[in-house]
Amino acid sequence: MKIGFIGLGNMAGAMIGGMLGKKLAAPEDIIGSARTDATREKVREKYKVRTAETNIQVAQEADILFLAVKPIFLDEVIAEIRKAVKADALVISIAAGRDLKFLKEAFARPELKIIRCMPNTPALVLEGCTGICAGEEVPQEDLDRVVRLMESFGKASVVPERLMDVVVGVSGSSPAYVFMFIEAMADEAVAEGMPRKQAYEFAAQAVLGSARMVLETGMHPGELKDMVCSPGGTTIQAVKVLEEKGMRAAVMDAMEACIGKSRSMMQK
Repeated sequence: MKIGFIGLGNMAGAMIGGMLGKKLAAPEDIIGSARTDATREKVREKYKVRTAETNIQVAQEADILFLAVKPIFLDEVIAEIRKAVKADALVISIAAGRDLKFLKEAFARPELKIIRCMPNTPALVLEGCTGICAGEEVPQEDLDRVVRLMESFGKASVVPERLMDVVVGVSGSSPAYVFMFIEAMADEAVAEGMPRKQAYEFAAQAVLGSARMVLETGMHPGELKDMVCSPGGTTIQAVKVLEEKGMRAAVMDAMEACIGKSRSMMQK
C-alpha cells in the first residue's frame, strides 16, 4: 500500500512521523511532493521517505492520497491531478472549509472514495486531535484504516460532516487559544518575579496535566475545577475574577467566530 502526500508542510510531516513511529507504514511506502526543493529535501532527510518533483507522480502511485495543502491551493491541485488519481484510490483532504460536495465536484470522478479530516498542530508532538467524515461511497474498512492512521499521532474520531466546522473551532484552531492562555499566565508570573523560561514551563505543565485529568478521569471539568477551589482559598478568588471578566463568554464568542469563518469559506 502506497501512501502519498501532496504538500509536505508541518502537518504532513507530523502525520508521516506518526505513521512511521507506529509502524503503520515503512519509509519506502510513502511518497510526497512539495512546491520547493528545500521542503522536499528536508522531509526526505528527516523521514527517509521518497519524494517526487510533481504532484501527478504522487497521485499516480498512491493508494491512499493525502491532500495536505492550504485551502487556497486546493482547487489548482485537484485540477492538476484529477485524471492521474487511481480509480480505486482513497483520497483524503485535510483542508478546512472544503466539504465533501466541493471535493466530489472538483474531482468529477464519481468512483473516487473521498474523506475529509481536520487534524490540529499538537500532532507535531503526537498529541493531535482529528475529526473525520466520509462520503457514502467509502467502505467501513477504508474508514477504519484512516482512523488508525490518524490515531498514530493522537486521538481521532468520526463525526457527521455537519459538525466538521465545529471540529475546526473546538480542536483545529483551539491550540491558538490555549497558547494565549499559557502566555498570559506566564506573563503574570514574570511580572511577579519568575524567570520567563520557568514561567512557561509551570504554565504549560499545568495545562497539560489538567487536560490529562479531564481525559483520564472522565470527570466533568466543573467538578475538577471545584476540587481545586478550597473554601476561602486562593483559587476561588482567581475564578471569581475570570468570571467577572467574562472568560467563558469570550471563549464561546471566539469559537463562534471561528466556526462562522469556517462555514463562510464554503460560500466563496
